[in-house]
Amino acid sequence: MSGGEVAGILVAVFWAILVSFLAVALVRLAQTLRATTRLVAEVTDQAVPLLADASTAVRSAQTQIERVDAIASDVQEVTSNASALSTTVASTFGGPLVKVAAFGYGVRRAVSGRKDDAPAKAPRRTVIVGRTVPGARREKRARGKKD
Repeated sequence: MSGGEVAGILVAVFWAILVSFLAVALVRLAQTLRATTRLVAEVTDQAVPLLADASTAVRSAQTQIERVDAIASDVQEVTSNASALSTTVASTFGGPLVKVAAFGYGVRRAVSGRKDDAPAKAPRRTVIVGRTVPGARREKRARGKKD
């Protein structure tokens, strides 16, 4: 056997091993592609009903949002009506009620001022840096007249 024949046999063996590895790789690639095809088909079969359910849920949510929007606009209208009503009531009854309360206060003050048997209030004193200062002059005059 000459060197060229040995080289040819080596190249043939090399090519045979290379073709074997490529054949194994192609077989495994074909298996992977089949498995991927099955997986995609299963996902598609499961995704279509899920998408239909999601579409139904979105439509239902849109309906509910429209209802809530209508309710919110009604609440806003009721709030503005209540505000207008409270303004009307305050302007109608507020002034006279304040006047009646002031009149009642004046009457009570006048009636309580005429009672002689009521005990005198204790004089008001102010503390300034540890010393006690007598109350206002008006209180002194009022005490002097009653005493």
